[in-house]
Amino acid sequence: MKFLSKYLIYLLLVGSCAPSPKTEQAPIQKKASTHTIYALNANEIRKGEETIAIVGATLIDGTGVAPIENSLVIIKNDKIDFVGMVDERKVEDDATVIDAQGKTLLPGLIDAHFHGGENAEMSTLFLKKGVTSVRDPGAWNASYDSARNSGRPIPRLFLTGPHIDVYPPAYPKNSYLIQDAEEGRIAVNRFADEGATAIKAYFRLSTEMIAAICDEAHKRGIPVTAHLEITNAIDAVKAGLDGVEHVTSFGTALLSLEEAEIYKNKVMADNAARRSGRYEVWNGLDMDNNPLADSLVQLLVEHKTFVSPTLAIFERQSDRGDSVTVNGFKNMLKFVGKAYKAGAKVVVGSHTWVPYADSGDAYYREMELLHKAGLSNMQTIVAATLENARFFRIDSRLGSIEKGKIADLILLKENPLENLEAMKTVEQVILNGVLCEF
Repeated sequence: MKFLSKYLIYLLLVGSCAPSPKTEQAPIQKKASTHTIYALNANEIRKGEETIAIVGATLIDGTGVAPIENSLVIIKNDKIDFVGMVDERKVEDDATVIDAQGKTLLPGLIDAHFHGGENAEMSTLFLKKGVTSVRDPGAWNASYDSARNSGRPIPRLFLTGPHIDVYPPAYPKNSYLIQDAEEGRIAVNRFADEGATAIKAYFRLSTEMIAAICDEAHKRGIPVTAHLEITNAIDAVKAGLDGVEHVTSFGTALLSLEEAEIYKNKVMADNAARRSGRYEVWNGLDMDNNPLADSLVQLLVEHKTFVSPTLAIFERQSDRGDSVTVNGFKNMLKFVGKAYKAGAKVVVGSHTWVPYADSGDAYYREMELLHKAGLSNMQTIVAATLENARFFRIDSRLGSIEKGKIADLILLKENPLENLEAMKTVEQVILNGVLCEF
């Protein structure tokens, strides 16, 4: 009997020490947040106090459905009260009527990557161009004080606070330095307490730090986006990122381990090495037959990670670049097209100042490049409106023209479904139910 008892104990011990069968790591389940995100200047934006009827426009509502010809949109105070055809509802006698025959009505545009805090006029200029909401992913909130106090209309400001980075920072003026994962958690809570609507992780952070930052931010109900570049995008996405800024963030994940380390060491030694190095990375890639790119794209789709490629800031044509930069940029375009076609969530981020657009037109150039990457005109408009609202986690209130949503709308003289150049024909901007005057 004693022998039998010892034998049973032996079996239990051996069984408990046996290795568990390996299972494939499942994507992190991102729970729907109950936290409501508001622009930092939400209470400073004038609220509409009248009824406005926009009559006869071609309506592109931001959801991707077919446009409505000869539409009627009625705004009451700051909310959209009716969306339909002109013959489906009588316009109230006291309404301000906008005759929009031959024009096109869209939701206000949303910019996922805006840098204009130190230029008060730029915020107003972007609003005048039709951008009604912006996110600055990497600036102290106070940098927007002059714009907020200018007395001029400005977009809704969804700010992140400065980049969370480690020493030596890439941009000291707009960085908040941490030394470990716990300090990353502290930074998240400090920024969230100050009204951050998202958190921006920077490319020198370790995967452990990014994971801690994501975990803490998600507890506070706000998303995390990141500029990666020398941080492996695969590891960072698996750590819980909600978004990735810049197409160049994916470069090292498409290289061999040795090649990635060579590039990483160059950048760690000299931050400026990125300027030419990123093009050298992308120039050497074969985007037509690249299993690494295919698996990375699939990861982005599975994790529902938003991608703000900011193509316009990296654009190089033969007049301003050599064969390496021109071909490198072509491969960036191909990657974005591949990602979108596979189902990745691509959005519009302007970067504010770009080489092939006049001041204030960077957003339009980004839309044109997304179209060049393979998105249709309608898909590009959705990326600029409702998809970006989802990235911001404000899609229950903004991003499309639907009854009950906040009235941020733009009226164009021409139809962007026919030609995206029409985006430059903004005639009227309505913010929070108010007709903006510039």
